[in-house]
Amino acid sequence: MAEKPKLHYFNGRGRMESIRWLLAAAGVEFEEKFVETPEDLDKLRNDGYLLFQQVPMVEIDGMKLVQTRAILNYIAAKHNLYGKDMKERALIDMYSEGMADLYEMILLLPLCPPDQKGAKMTLIKERTANRYFPAFEKVLKSHGQDYLVGNRLSKADIYLVELLYTVEEIDPSLLANFPLLKALKSRISNLPTVKKFLQPGSQRKPPLDEKVFEQAKKIFRI
Repeated sequence: MAEKPKLHYFNGRGRMESIRWLLAAAGVEFEEKFVETPEDLDKLRNDGYLLFQQVPMVEIDGMKLVQTRAILNYIAAKHNLYGKDMKERALIDMYSEGMADLYEMILLLPLCPPDQKGAKMTLIKERTANRYFPAFEKVLKSHGQDYLVGNRLSKADIYLVELLYTVEEIDPSLLANFPLLKALKSRISNLPTVKKFLQPGSQRKPPLDEKVFEQAKKIFRI
């Protein structure tokens, strides 16, 4: 029996959360080895486990993979969540990159200087409501199918639904004018594997709080 993937990261969402979502949606059990101190991170680096000296790192199928998107693509390809041909993969990648742009803005918000946070939050809401959500609503409307690409579940659907939940934590009203996105969120959330991941006690991480943020800053020497 193959070993479970082992995820190396701190005990928070960050750049690992999308990997947790994708593995969970694929029905893959995984283990987590939390980086809890700067010394833990140094050990991974010194042992040669981090190609670019950074986490996330996932041990899977005899490899030590780094770089979030490379990890996501491998998992998606392995579990038939990456389209049926090159054209579908191109669309999945294109949509995922758009999602990543918005996700990155949200991810970096805690690092923003206090006097710039309000303006940054306003920009996130504006881009969500006027650029990113309309684009994905338009894709779903254009073909009238249940999923973004090829009428079958892909990593893009899972990534988008994770993003929808994240945005709702910022401002639930941002989703109000996008009925097809709301329907997608409900559809994906009711898949048995995702439904299990959304239950309390799963490996899904809560929103970043001050305590976890301070711990992360110490680990990564920010």
